[in-house]
Amino acid sequence: MPRADYLLTSDDQLIAQCEVDRYRASGPGGQHRNKTDSGVRLRHKLTGVMAIGEDSRSQSENKHHAVRRLRSAIALEVREPVTLDAPPSARLAALVAGGTAPLGAKTKVTGTYWAAMAELLDLLVAGGLEIAATAQRLGITTGAMSKLLLHDDQVARCVNDLRRAKGMRALR
Repeated sequence: MPRADYLLTSDDQLIAQCEVDRYRASGPGGQHRNKTDSGVRLRHKLTGVMAIGEDSRSQSENKHHAVRRLRSAIALEVREPVTLDAPPSARLAALVAGGTAPLGAKTKVTGTYWAAMAELLDLLVAGGLEIAATAQRLGITTGAMSKLLLHDDQVARCVNDLRRAKGMRALR
């Protein structure tokens, strides 16, 4: 099953693909927090990627947070092979064409955003993590490519971790 299928599915369908653990979350929240299983841990059975939600005293809110984190974690951690001479998907082309201007907080929690970002990371990895080469393949400048990768803290951290592991300089 392609990764995009996991990323673009509804929250309920994604949860159905997971092992769900409920537990007593630690931290602030008073007596209520210590008496209820409000923490939620999701482990995606097909990829092994895990995410937790324990921000709130509400189990349903924590499940919502965990699903959002799981979606981004799958996009950042699960790589798929790419053919470098193949044109980008319509989803990735739209992300690249839009630049960073439309990437507000509401956009960055959608499955469409994470599916496009995962494809961008696949292309970057397939190109040896070279910003210029990947930008050229997408028909954008290296500055626009860097800006796109650094716009989201999670994506920037992922790219810089990958680059450091290969002995490359981190993006700034």
